Amino acid sequence: MGPKGVVGLAGTLIVVLLVLSSVYIIPETHRGVLLRFGELIETDIQAGIHFKVPVIDQIRRFDVRVLTNDLPSKQYLTIEKKPLDVDSYIAWRIRDVDEFYRATGGDELRAQSLLSSRVDNGLRDEFGVRTMHEVVSGQRDELMHTLRDRVNETSVAEFGIEVLDIRVKAIELPGQVSENVYRRMATEREKLAQEFRSRGREAAEGIRADADRQRTVILAEAFAKAESTRGEGDGTAASIYADAYSSNEEFYQFYRSLEAYQKTFASKDDLMVIDAESDFLRFLKDPQGAN
Repeated sequence: MGPKGVVGLAGTLIVVLLVLSSVYIIPETHRGVLLRFGELIETDIQAGIHFKVPVIDQIRRFDVRVLTNDLPSKQYLTIEKKPLDVDSYIAWRIRDVDEFYRATGGDELRAQSLLSSRVDNGLRDEFGVRTMHEVVSGQRDELMHTLRDRVNETSVAEFGIEVLDIRVKAIELPGQVSENVYRRMATEREKLAQEFRSRGREAAEGIRADADRQRTVILAEAFAKAESTRGEGDGTAASIYADAYSSNEEFYQFYRSLEAYQKTFASKDDLMVIDAESDFLRFLKDPQGAN
């Protein structure tokens, strides 16, 4: 290849490079700004293929989709001066690319810092005029909507950023306060349990005393009834014995003597010394019991 061919090829490459460096693409999810020697020339460049002056023009692209950032946990005081640790997040997007670039220099971290500051101040103000119950449950949604509207109004005007949502993820008592609360709750529950135990012991003593009293009354009534029944039985037995004795006195004397002999001579080891003429032995000497 001759010198002319080399020069021609070099020229072609230069033209191609110039053309390629003059073309840039903005994705559908982004918007762009055009800078010339650092000076803002064109803003809010839409998605598509665009051209610029090579070398002297610079393109900055910004994501205009919804972005979510977790905010650092902060402590806020309620109207009752009770501290609460709050975790929150913010959802936002770039609404005005021109204003966004002028306010933040196109630095997304700078934008997050500015929004965090606004949300921090807003949460501090909103928590400061509400009770703990209101910020935890009663007016939580109202608080978030009010804060979002306030922050969105200033962020759109000052930074070109639209705040779509601010949401509290968690509200907790500080560690030391939580420990004190749990300790107080445990003390109250222990006090209540002790009161229930005392009532239970008192009720148990009453039930036990009543049971003992009923037992004593029942035993006394049973003993009285048994004695009465025993007396009636003894009276009936005596009456039967009397009737039997009066109907056949000799047989009754003989029967009672046999019973006495049976009980007296029940043991072989017993020894009795008695007069042979004793009336006790008369039925042994004579079945008729004659003296």
